[in-house]
Amino acid sequence: MFDDLQESLYHILFTYEGYDFFVYQLVGVGMTILLGLILWFWVLKHRLPRYFKRNEIAEEGQYRIRQILKQTIILLLLLGLLLSLNWDIKLFDLNDFELWISNIFQAILVFKLAQLFDWIIARVLINRYFDNREALASKDAHIEAPTAADKVTANRTIQYVVYVLSIIFILKRFGIDPILFPIKQGEVEIDFTLSKIFTAVLILLVARLLIWVVTNLILYVYYKRSNVDIGSQYAVNQLLKYVVYMAAVLMALQALQINLTLILGGAAALLVGIGLGLQQTFNDLISGIILLFDRTVEVDDVVDINGMIGTIKKIGIRASLVETRDNVSVVVPNSKFISENVVNWSHFDSKVRFSVSVGVAYGSDTQLVKQLLMDVSKENMYILNHPIPFVRFVGFGDSSLDFEVHFYTRNILIIEDIKSDMRFEIDRLFREHKIEIPFPQRDIWKRN
Repeated sequence: MFDDLQESLYHILFTYEGYDFFVYQLVGVGMTILLGLILWFWVLKHRLPRYFKRNEIAEEGQYRIRQILKQTIILLLLLGLLLSLNWDIKLFDLNDFELWISNIFQAILVFKLAQLFDWIIARVLINRYFDNREALASKDAHIEAPTAADKVTANRTIQYVVYVLSIIFILKRFGIDPILFPIKQGEVEIDFTLSKIFTAVLILLVARLLIWVVTNLILYVYYKRSNVDIGSQYAVNQLLKYVVYMAAVLMALQALQINLTLILGGAAALLVGIGLGLQQTFNDLISGIILLFDRTVEVDDVVDINGMIGTIKKIGIRASLVETRDNVSVVVPNSKFISENVVNWSHFDSKVRFSVSVGVAYGSDTQLVKQLLMDVSKENMYILNHPIPFVRFVGFGDSSLDFEVHFYTRNILIIEDIKSDMRFEIDRLFREHKIEIPFPQRDIWKRN
């Protein structure tokens, strides 16, 4: 029975200009056309409009996806007809490499499918994630809304991975893998081919994509549920980046068939030679790793480094970025945070105590002075009510009775402005209540 079916399929229906048309060829042509019509009408005319309406896809996005699907279906039809009718034509044959028309159609088809996957993953899944995050940020002040740079980074990473993967598939599928340049490593000669280079690039891109997925889709949710502070989030994310990128670089070198033993041996010898010259650099690198693990200094902490007060905006592997109260960015080597005394104003608690000193003339009503100073503290919007501000009678000076008003605030970077406003208000209230702020004076006795 099978032999009869096979014989009927290979039966010649007719001959046209010396070319025989078999039954199986016409069956293949019919199935190809039927499949193309099904895809055209069922996907383009039926399913796609419903999808666009349900997900509110913009007109520009609708036009692009329609064009990609139309071109993909036409390529599938042409490729199916070529293979069914055995009309594939060899374009050229060079060094055992054969290029057929079907190869060109297959390569274009792969890129069209890559465009389709790029749109599905980057434009639908990634953008949907960002839309959900924006909705949560509008309801919860603790959740940050994504920036335009976040969206661009995610979409471009997806695009790079998809297209590089497509190039590797085409190179492997059609045997297009020329040697670009050979490198001799010891007694072994390494041939750098296109597929090896693109594979190494793909490994680095996948590492970048993995970091984005873990930090934005997995760890971000955990941070918000566990109420992890932003400094700890930054430290964990940076350590994850270093580990993943280090592993990716090693895998990329392995994909290029580079002997890591020789590289490590050469690097050790090189480091011995330049170690003294780069001693401070290595000190900063090790200090950066210690800071990320130790977390005595974190992102958004307010620090005082040798009189320079500012907020830490970034902790890099070699240096950190500190933004001063004058909105000036200062690059500080990480070793400064390890080897020198650094005042961290907001390490354990965001509120800090400060004081303003004032002197009044002898004979002034000290209880009134205390009450006025307390009023000044309570009326200032930047001063916390808890812990309660308090006034301290410091001592009897040469020319005045000395007082200090102590208060707590979380606005550390503008503390000098807060103190200035308090002094203006103290001067105004003392003038209203006839309390004198004396200037230095001496009693001089003249003897005959």
